[in-house]
Amino acid sequence: MNVPYQTIRYLKKAHIAQVTLNRPDSGNIVDLPMDGELAEVCRRINQADDIYVVVITGSGDAFCRGAEEGSEETCHPAAAVAGIDRPVIAAINGDALGEGLEIVLSCDIRIASDKARFALPQVARGHLPADGGTQRLPRIIGRGKALELLLTADIFTADRALEIGLVSKVVPPEALAEETAKLAETIAARGPVALRYLKEVVNKGMDMTLEQGLRLEADLYFLLHTTADRTEGITAFREKRPPRFKGR
Repeated sequence: MNVPYQTIRYLKKAHIAQVTLNRPDSGNIVDLPMDGELAEVCRRINQADDIYVVVITGSGDAFCRGAEEGSEETCHPAAAVAGIDRPVIAAINGDALGEGLEIVLSCDIRIASDKARFALPQVARGHLPADGGTQRLPRIIGRGKALELLLTADIFTADRALEIGLVSKVVPPEALAEETAKLAETIAARGPVALRYLKEVVNKGMDMTLEQGLRLEADLYFLLHTTADRTEGITAFREKRPPRFKGR
């Protein structure tokens, strides 16, 4: 299924949805129409039981080079992406700067082309990241390293991003689509309800005490036992066949 949009491309194949930022002439800079379309497609994904994994990438030679001047206070695409309740993979095909890096940070797994560059340069222009960058970056790479990158506003390479744990893999540009597809297909073969619960417990647990996180883990573990997918997983294991999950 391919749904037409003006500033993004949306393609669903089997249980994997791909969202492509599609303003290549501008470096996929986020403007108000793109912000609105991203919010709409994220809602669409959350309402679709047959989508198990989401991939976000950019068209052309950039992932996203920021937000349109004057729209930073009203555009919140990273918040929309963070609200997706399925696993989200960022396939970072090129520069992820400003709002682009904030979108990357809102994804769950990040794979980068070795041509990609990264920065949160807002402080160099006298303002702050306003779409989660100051909160998500330290949670991913640690407070000290995040402050260094935020305060200097320096641009850094994909290899540096790998070194500090911002991305999990760096590949040549021609290998990015294949590597991302393999990962998405691997995850999509898992139990879709369990995937959503797993993302929920990890994300919420980061802001809880260990004791609270363990209670949430136990609650979702027992809730999962009431699902049809859990029964199918056990049946498939006993019958020595791949499970046929339905997302219920």
